[in-house]
Amino acid sequence: MKISLALNGESVDVEAEPRESLLDVLRDQLGLTGTHASCEQGSCGVCTVLLDGQSVMSCLVFVPQVEGRTVRTIEGVGHPEALHPLQAALSEYHGLQCGFCTPGVVMSALELLDTVEKPSRVDIERWMSGVLCRCTGYSGIVDAVNAVAAEGAAT
Repeated sequence: MKISLALNGESVDVEAEPRESLLDVLRDQLGLTGTHASCEQGSCGVCTVLLDGQSVMSCLVFVPQVEGRTVRTIEGVGHPEALHPLQAALSEYHGLQCGFCTPGVVMSALELLDTVEKPSRVDIERWMSGVLCRCTGYSGIVDAVNAVAAEGAAT
């Protein structure tokens, strides 16, 4: 079936089987490998993308569900020459190590920053608990999101 969507600000048409996940289509058909595949059961959050501005685990979204909708992946957030403030803060506050969870962390944090005007540290900790990180212990992640929230540098 043919699916049309807005992907990282551009109109995209893709042919996919109805049973295919958004994660598989992003990675295998569209070459957007920044969204990582891990548990493929919705438990770890590393495949998080924004669907109409809300974080979803792309492994749990079937591709027909994105027809006519807006999807934002990590590829739609900053770039190496001009990092998004959140990406820069994660580096500055040591909120990343191996980097495997980082795309999911960034996408989840973007939704938080766009949703909660002045999130407390507890708000950030709760919000970010949906993405499993096995390296950082979360302190650097929370510090980075807190710094960006304080500066008001979301989106």
